[in-house]
Amino acid sequence: MATNSTVPAISNEVASATGVSLPLANPVDPEAAALRQVMIDDDAAQDAADASIKENDAFAQNGAGETKEQLNVRLHGRFDAVRKEYQAFLVQYPNSARGHLAYGSFLNDLGEEAESVTEYQKSLALDPKNPAVWNNLANYYGEFSPVTNAFADYGQAIALDPTEAVYYRNLATTVYLFRRDAKSYYHITEGEVFDKSLGLYRQAMQLAPDDLPLATDYAQTFYGIQPLRTNDALMAWTNALNLSHNETEREGVYIHLARIKMCVGRYDEARAELAAVTLPEMAQIRQRLERNLAEDEHPVKGTNSVP
Repeated sequence: MATNSTVPAISNEVASATGVSLPLANPVDPEAAALRQVMIDDDAAQDAADASIKENDAFAQNGAGETKEQLNVRLHGRFDAVRKEYQAFLVQYPNSARGHLAYGSFLNDLGEEAESVTEYQKSLALDPKNPAVWNNLANYYGEFSPVTNAFADYGQAIALDPTEAVYYRNLATTVYLFRRDAKSYYHITEGEVFDKSLGLYRQAMQLAPDDLPLATDYAQTFYGIQPLRTNDALMAWTNALNLSHNETEREGVYIHLARIKMCVGRYDEARAELAAVTLPEMAQIRQRLERNLAEDEHPVKGTNSVP
Protein backbone atom coordinates (compact mmCIF):
# COMPACT_ATOMS: atom_id res chain seq x y z
CA MET A 1 0.00 0.00 0.00
CA ALA A 2 3.00 2.29 0.30
CA THR A 3 3.63 2.55 -3.44
CA ASN A 4 1.61 2.95 -6.58
CA SER A 5 3.86 0.98 -8.93
CA THR A 6 2.50 -2.50 -8.34
CA VAL A 7 -0.84 -2.19 -6.66
CA PRO A 8 -2.59 -5.52 -5.97
CA ALA A 9 -6.24 -6.07 -6.74
CA ILE A 10 -8.18 -3.98 -4.29
CA SER A 11 -11.28 -6.14 -4.12
CA ASN A 12 -10.44 -6.95 -0.50
CA GLU A 13 -9.78 -3.31 0.37
CA VAL A 14 -13.01 -1.74 -0.76
CA ALA A 15 -16.37 -2.33 0.85
CA SER A 16 -19.20 -3.59 -1.31
CA ALA A 17 -22.84 -2.55 -1.09
CA THR A 18 -25.48 -3.57 -3.58
CA GLY A 19 -28.05 -1.14 -2.25
CA VAL A 20 -30.79 -3.60 -3.20
CA SER A 21 -33.03 -3.49 -0.17
CA LEU A 22 -36.39 -5.20 -0.27
CA PRO A 23 -37.37 -5.69 3.39
CA LEU A 24 -41.05 -6.02 2.64
CA ALA A 25 -42.46 -7.33 -0.62
CA ASN A 26 -45.53 -5.39 -1.65
CA PRO A 27 -48.26 -8.02 -2.08
CA VAL A 28 -49.56 -6.15 -5.13
CA ASP A 29 -46.08 -5.94 -6.71
CA PRO A 30 -45.17 -9.42 -7.98
CA GLU A 31 -41.81 -8.22 -9.33
CA ALA A 32 -40.62 -7.01 -5.92
CA ALA A 33 -41.90 -10.18 -4.24
CA ALA A 34 -40.21 -12.42 -6.79
CA LEU A 35 -36.87 -10.60 -6.54
CA ARG A 36 -36.99 -10.66 -2.77
CA GLN A 37 -37.41 -14.43 -2.82
CA VAL A 38 -34.46 -14.90 -5.17
CA MET A 39 -32.31 -12.70 -2.92
CA ILE A 40 -33.37 -14.67 0.15
CA ASP A 41 -32.29 -17.85 -1.63
CA ASP A 42 -29.03 -16.13 -2.63
CA ASP A 43 -28.29 -15.20 1.00
CA ALA A 44 -29.17 -18.71 2.16
CA ALA A 45 -26.77 -20.23 -0.38
CA GLN A 46 -24.00 -17.87 0.72
CA ASP A 47 -24.59 -18.71 4.40
CA ALA A 48 -24.67 -22.44 3.66
CA ALA A 49 -21.42 -22.17 1.71
CA ASP A 50 -19.71 -20.31 4.56
CA ALA A 51 -20.91 -22.93 7.05
CA SER A 52 -19.78 -25.81 4.80
CA ILE A 53 -16.32 -24.32 4.35
CA LYS A 54 -15.85 -23.81 8.10
CA GLU A 55 -17.17 -27.29 8.86
CA ASN A 56 -14.92 -28.88 6.26
CA ASP A 57 -11.88 -26.97 7.54
CA ALA A 58 -12.59 -28.33 11.03
CA PHE A 59 -12.83 -31.88 9.68
CA ALA A 60 -9.65 -31.39 7.65
CA GLN A 61 -7.69 -30.56 10.80
CA ASN A 62 -8.57 -34.05 12.03
CA GLY A 63 -7.64 -35.73 8.76
CA ALA A 64 -11.19 -35.98 7.44
CA GLY A 65 -13.46 -33.87 5.28
CA GLU A 66 -13.89 -33.43 1.56
CA THR A 67 -11.21 -32.43 -0.89
CA LYS A 68 -11.39 -28.86 -2.16
CA GLU A 69 -12.52 -30.19 -5.52
CA GLN A 70 -15.37 -32.18 -3.97
CA LEU A 71 -16.43 -29.24 -1.82
CA ASN A 72 -16.40 -26.88 -4.81
CA VAL A 73 -18.60 -29.22 -6.83
CA ARG A 74 -21.13 -29.38 -4.01
CA LEU A 75 -21.13 -25.61 -3.44
CA HIS A 76 -21.40 -24.80 -7.12
CA GLY A 77 -24.46 -27.00 -7.34
CA ARG A 78 -26.18 -24.80 -4.77
CA PHE A 79 -25.09 -21.61 -6.50
CA ASP A 80 -26.11 -22.88 -9.93
CA ALA A 81 -29.64 -23.24 -8.62
CA VAL A 82 -29.62 -19.60 -7.50
CA ARG A 83 -28.12 -18.53 -10.84
CA LYS A 84 -31.06 -20.16 -12.63
CA GLU A 85 -33.47 -18.33 -10.32
CA TYR A 86 -31.92 -14.98 -11.22
CA GLN A 87 -31.96 -15.82 -14.92
CA ALA A 88 -35.60 -16.90 -14.80
CA PHE A 89 -36.51 -13.71 -12.93
CA LEU A 90 -34.79 -11.53 -15.53
CA VAL A 91 -36.48 -13.37 -18.38
CA GLN A 92 -39.79 -12.48 -16.76
CA TYR A 93 -38.73 -8.96 -15.70
CA PRO A 94 -35.99 -7.87 -18.14
CA ASN A 95 -36.37 -4.19 -17.16
CA SER A 96 -35.75 -4.72 -13.45
CA ALA A 97 -32.83 -2.46 -12.59
CA ARG A 98 -32.62 -3.92 -9.09
CA GLY A 99 -32.74 -7.43 -10.51
CA HIS A 100 -29.74 -6.82 -12.77
CA LEU A 101 -27.88 -5.16 -9.90
CA ALA A 102 -28.55 -8.06 -7.53
CA TYR A 103 -27.59 -10.63 -10.17
CA GLY A 104 -24.40 -8.72 -10.90
CA SER A 105 -23.49 -8.75 -7.22
CA PHE A 106 -24.16 -12.50 -7.10
CA LEU A 107 -21.85 -13.07 -10.09
CA ASN A 108 -19.18 -10.85 -8.56
CA ASP A 109 -19.27 -12.93 -5.37
CA LEU A 110 -18.60 -16.01 -7.52
CA GLY A 111 -15.58 -14.33 -9.10
CA GLU A 112 -17.27 -13.78 -12.47
CA GLU A 113 -16.36 -10.11 -12.64
CA ALA A 114 -16.70 -9.62 -16.40
CA GLU A 115 -20.22 -11.03 -16.33
CA SER A 116 -21.10 -8.99 -13.25
CA VAL A 117 -20.12 -5.68 -14.85
CA THR A 118 -22.41 -6.45 -17.79
CA GLU A 119 -25.31 -6.74 -15.35
CA TYR A 120 -24.29 -3.53 -13.59
CA GLN A 121 -24.29 -1.67 -16.91
CA LYS A 122 -27.76 -2.98 -17.71
CA SER A 123 -28.95 -1.84 -14.30
CA LEU A 124 -27.36 1.59 -14.82
CA ALA A 125 -29.09 2.02 -18.18
CA LEU A 126 -32.43 1.27 -16.53
CA ASP A 127 -31.89 3.39 -13.42
CA PRO A 128 -28.96 5.84 -13.59
CA LYS A 129 -29.98 7.46 -10.30
CA ASN A 130 -29.22 4.40 -8.14
CA PRO A 131 -25.95 5.20 -6.33
CA ALA A 132 -25.28 1.55 -5.50
CA VAL A 133 -24.75 0.58 -9.13
CA TRP A 134 -22.24 3.42 -9.54
CA ASN A 135 -20.42 2.13 -6.45
CA ASN A 136 -20.30 -1.43 -7.77
CA LEU A 137 -19.04 -0.28 -11.17
CA ALA A 138 -16.37 1.76 -9.39
CA ASN A 139 -15.32 -1.34 -7.44
CA TYR A 140 -14.84 -3.14 -10.76
CA TYR A 141 -12.83 -0.35 -12.40
CA GLY A 142 -10.69 0.04 -9.31
CA GLU A 143 -9.64 -3.57 -9.70
CA PHE A 144 -9.53 -4.02 -13.46
CA SER A 145 -8.98 -0.41 -14.67
CA PRO A 146 -9.26 2.25 -15.82
CA VAL A 147 -8.98 3.53 -12.28
CA THR A 148 -10.07 6.99 -13.41
CA ASN A 149 -13.50 5.47 -14.00
CA ALA A 150 -13.48 4.37 -10.38
CA PHE A 151 -12.79 7.93 -9.20
CA ALA A 152 -15.62 9.26 -11.35
CA ASP A 153 -18.12 6.54 -10.43
CA TYR A 154 -17.52 6.76 -6.68
CA GLY A 155 -17.97 10.50 -7.01
CA GLN A 156 -21.27 9.95 -8.78
CA ALA A 157 -22.43 7.54 -6.05
CA ILE A 158 -21.59 10.15 -3.39
CA ALA A 159 -23.41 12.86 -5.33
CA LEU A 160 -26.53 10.70 -5.52
CA ASP A 161 -26.39 9.63 -1.87
CA PRO A 162 -24.09 11.74 0.31
CA THR A 163 -25.28 9.92 3.45
CA GLU A 164 -23.78 6.50 2.63
CA ALA A 165 -20.45 5.99 4.43
CA VAL A 166 -19.28 3.10 2.26
CA TYR A 167 -19.01 5.31 -0.84
CA TYR A 168 -16.65 7.75 0.90
CA ARG A 169 -14.66 4.86 2.33
CA ASN A 170 -14.24 3.19 -1.05
CA LEU A 171 -13.16 6.40 -2.74
CA ALA A 172 -10.74 7.15 0.11
CA THR A 173 -9.15 3.71 -0.27
CA THR A 174 -8.87 3.99 -4.04
CA VAL A 175 -7.34 7.48 -3.90
CA TYR A 176 -4.82 6.23 -1.33
CA LEU A 177 -3.84 3.12 -3.28
CA PHE A 178 -3.63 4.78 -6.70
CA ARG A 179 -1.86 7.97 -5.73
CA ARG A 180 -0.20 8.73 -9.04
CA ASP A 181 -3.49 8.32 -10.88
CA ALA A 182 -5.22 10.48 -8.26
CA LYS A 183 -2.60 13.23 -8.66
CA SER A 184 -3.27 13.35 -12.38
CA TYR A 185 -7.04 12.99 -12.18
CA TYR A 186 -7.60 15.61 -9.48
CA HIS A 187 -4.61 17.83 -10.48
CA ILE A 188 -3.15 17.82 -6.98
CA THR A 189 0.19 17.04 -5.31
CA GLU A 190 1.00 13.80 -3.50
CA GLY A 191 0.61 15.54 -0.15
CA GLU A 192 -2.80 16.75 -1.23
CA VAL A 193 -3.68 13.21 -2.33
CA PHE A 194 -3.05 12.02 1.22
CA ASP A 195 -5.13 14.90 2.54
CA LYS A 196 -7.97 14.05 0.17
CA SER A 197 -7.94 10.37 1.15
CA LEU A 198 -7.87 11.16 4.86
CA GLY A 199 -10.64 13.73 4.45
CA LEU A 200 -12.85 11.18 2.69
CA TYR A 201 -12.21 8.67 5.48
CA ARG A 202 -13.20 11.28 8.05
CA GLN A 203 -16.43 12.00 6.16
CA ALA A 204 -17.20 8.29 6.21
CA MET A 205 -16.47 8.13 9.93
CA GLN A 206 -18.83 11.01 10.61
CA LEU A 207 -21.58 8.96 8.97
CA ALA A 208 -20.55 5.71 10.67
CA PRO A 209 -18.87 6.76 13.92
CA ASP A 210 -19.11 3.30 15.53
CA ASP A 211 -17.58 1.34 12.63
CA LEU A 212 -14.35 -0.20 13.95
CA PRO A 213 -13.11 -1.62 10.59
CA LEU A 214 -13.57 1.83 9.05
CA ALA A 215 -11.70 3.50 11.91
CA THR A 216 -8.93 0.92 11.54
CA ASP A 217 -8.66 1.52 7.80
CA TYR A 218 -8.28 5.23 8.47
CA ALA A 219 -5.61 4.68 11.12
CA GLN A 220 -3.58 2.34 8.90
CA THR A 221 -3.27 4.94 6.13
CA PHE A 222 -0.77 6.85 8.27
CA TYR A 223 1.82 4.08 7.82
CA GLY A 224 2.17 5.10 4.17
CA ILE A 225 2.63 8.83 4.80
CA GLN A 226 6.13 10.24 5.17
CA PRO A 227 7.04 12.02 7.29
CA LEU A 228 4.82 10.24 9.77
CA ARG A 229 1.98 12.40 11.09
CA THR A 230 2.53 11.13 14.60
CA ASN A 231 -0.18 12.96 16.51
CA ASP A 232 -2.84 12.25 13.89
CA ALA A 233 -1.85 8.59 13.77
CA LEU A 234 -1.99 8.24 17.56
CA MET A 235 -5.37 9.96 17.68
CA ALA A 236 -6.68 7.64 14.98
CA TRP A 237 -5.54 4.51 16.81
CA THR A 238 -6.86 5.85 20.11
CA ASN A 239 -10.24 6.29 18.46
CA ALA A 240 -10.05 2.69 17.21
CA LEU A 241 -9.21 1.60 20.76
CA ASN A 242 -12.31 3.34 22.08
CA LEU A 243 -14.43 1.51 19.50
CA SER A 244 -13.01 -1.93 20.30
CA HIS A 245 -15.51 -4.45 21.63
CA ASN A 246 -13.33 -7.16 23.13
CA GLU A 247 -9.82 -7.89 24.36
CA THR A 248 -8.63 -9.26 21.03
CA GLU A 249 -9.56 -6.03 19.26
CA ARG A 250 -8.07 -3.91 22.03
CA GLU A 251 -4.76 -5.76 22.07
CA GLY A 252 -4.57 -5.49 18.28
CA VAL A 253 -4.76 -1.71 18.69
CA TYR A 254 -2.11 -1.78 21.44
CA ILE A 255 0.23 -3.38 18.89
CA HIS A 256 -0.33 -0.52 16.47
CA LEU A 257 0.07 2.12 19.15
CA ALA A 258 3.38 0.52 20.12
CA ARG A 259 4.56 0.54 16.50
CA ILE A 260 3.77 4.22 16.05
CA LYS A 261 5.54 5.14 19.27
CA MET A 262 8.56 3.05 18.34
CA CYS A 263 8.80 4.89 15.01
CA VAL A 264 9.26 8.22 16.79
CA GLY A 265 11.51 7.00 19.59
CA ARG A 266 8.96 7.01 22.42
CA TYR A 267 10.32 3.71 23.66
CA ASP A 268 9.00 3.73 27.24
CA GLU A 269 5.48 4.39 26.00
CA ALA A 270 5.83 1.67 23.35
CA ARG A 271 7.01 -0.78 26.02
CA ALA A 272 3.97 0.06 28.14
CA GLU A 273 1.64 -0.61 25.18
CA LEU A 274 3.28 -4.00 24.59
CA ALA A 275 3.01 -4.86 28.29
CA ALA A 276 -0.78 -4.64 27.91
CA VAL A 277 -0.70 -7.37 25.24
CA THR A 278 -1.29 -10.62 27.11
CA LEU A 279 -3.34 -12.90 24.86
CA PRO A 280 -1.49 -16.07 23.75
CA GLU A 281 -2.37 -15.53 20.10
CA MET A 282 -0.63 -12.13 20.26
CA ALA A 283 2.54 -13.45 21.91
CA GLN A 284 4.58 -13.95 18.74
CA ILE A 285 4.04 -10.48 17.33
CA ARG A 286 4.50 -8.90 20.78
CA GLN A 287 7.85 -10.68 21.21
CA ARG A 288 9.01 -9.64 17.75
CA LEU A 289 8.17 -6.00 18.48
CA GLU A 290 9.91 -6.22 21.84
CA ARG A 291 13.06 -7.41 20.06
CA ASN A 292 12.77 -4.63 17.52
CA LEU A 293 12.25 -2.12 20.30
CA ALA A 294 15.40 -3.28 22.11
CA GLU A 295 17.44 -3.10 18.88
CA ASP A 296 16.14 0.38 18.08
CA GLU A 297 16.75 1.63 21.60
CA HIS A 298 20.23 0.10 21.94
CA PRO A 299 21.64 -0.47 18.42
CA VAL A 300 24.66 -2.76 18.20
CA LYS A 301 27.77 -0.77 17.36
CA GLY A 302 30.88 -1.86 15.52
CA THR A 303 29.16 -4.31 13.15
CA ASN A 304 28.34 -4.29 9.49
CA SER A 305 24.66 -4.92 10.15
CA VAL A 306 22.13 -2.77 8.39
CA PRO A 307 20.40 -0.48 10.92
